[in-house]
Amino acid sequence: MDRRVVITGMGGLCGLGTDAASIWTGMREGRSAIGPIVNSELHELKGTIGAEIKALPEHDIDRGRLVSMGRFSLLAVLAAHEAMRQAGLSCDEGNAARFGATVGVGVCGWDAIEENYRAILLGGATRAEIFTGLKVMPSAAATQISLSFGLRGPVLGITSACASGNHAIASAVDQIRYGRADVMLAGGSDAPLVWGVLKSWEAMRVLAPDTCRPFSADRKGVVLGEGAGMAVLESYEHAAARGAAILAEIAGVGFSADAFHIAAPAVHGPEAAMGACLADAGLNPEDVDYLNAHGTGTKANDQIESAAIKRVFGDHAYSMSVSSTKSTHAHCLGAASAIEMIACVMAIREGVVPPTANYREPDPDCDLDITPNVPRERKVQVALSNAFAMGGLNAVLAFRQV
Repeated sequence: MDRRVVITGMGGLCGLGTDAASIWTGMREGRSAIGPIVNSELHELKGTIGAEIKALPEHDIDRGRLVSMGRFSLLAVLAAHEAMRQAGLSCDEGNAARFGATVGVGVCGWDAIEENYRAILLGGATRAEIFTGLKVMPSAAATQISLSFGLRGPVLGITSACASGNHAIASAVDQIRYGRADVMLAGGSDAPLVWGVLKSWEAMRVLAPDTCRPFSADRKGVVLGEGAGMAVLESYEHAAARGAAILAEIAGVGFSADAFHIAAPAVHGPEAAMGACLADAGLNPEDVDYLNAHGTGTKANDQIESAAIKRVFGDHAYSMSVSSTKSTHAHCLGAASAIEMIACVMAIREGVVPPTANYREPDPDCDLDITPNVPRERKVQVALSNAFAMGGLNAVLAFRQV
């Protein structure tokens, strides 16, 4: 069975805002959420920048459930509640077996790991907090969503570094396409603004000292952020039968692996993933109006991605709009592509391409139309979203107007 898969609800939280609408507004305006990290306990790290959520929205999650959640799980659950509200769906005994969830995460529950290591190694505690293992496991967010809504269909956590969100959404598409579920909550979540994670990225010498400037010649690296993005996916038949408002269709997915280097990017992997996505969707390169680039702001990534786009799209690479919204919400690792899903869907719905913020200087190796600083009105019928992870794990999604 091969069924069409559509999006009927979205939710999200990141430095730009605590719902999908405010995130989209920030992206569309090119407003950067990057600044000094003030809420997280960073110990001896000083002057570290990131895109953090300043305050969580009010919610009615039971305290008994909260004590078993790490931050990345909580963000995922909050985003899932928003997505379900927009979709107008509920799960009950009659349909629970046909509802599932897939949630991607890049670094899992490092806040819980660090809190317990410090308590034991520095504070003299004799044992870990009882829920530590449950907060840390990469599948925790998917599990907590299953518990929150009573989902009894396919539920799994997915981890593939910076491509985790797209891999999770693509996995959910497969569950629906092949008839294993009618409805899937899918997306990604990550909360990497903790001392240990930031120190590890600092050691790789890829963190920018000022801000994220994708494709700009003076770019200096990545900025990390926290957040979550979740969507309600349904088979087209299921959504149409209940009269749901359809936001967009997920027309195709594409995977590849570089098999090249644990850290350095390569052209052939991203090229293969984009090509596979177009083939899966039955699209020609010239059908794509907007491409949300992985666009991390490192010298190597942006050059490699630009080259791969040119290989796949040929002359059309210069006709379609490209942008990296990481310039506004930073790199939220496992959540990044799930948040960027919001950009693609809303670009289709509103006919506006969100800009690449903080852009200052042209780079001849990144000479595409990267929509610098200012949004552009443009009819968008098809949008692609790139996610290319460390280790060369690539996942690309195609969104189409319905």
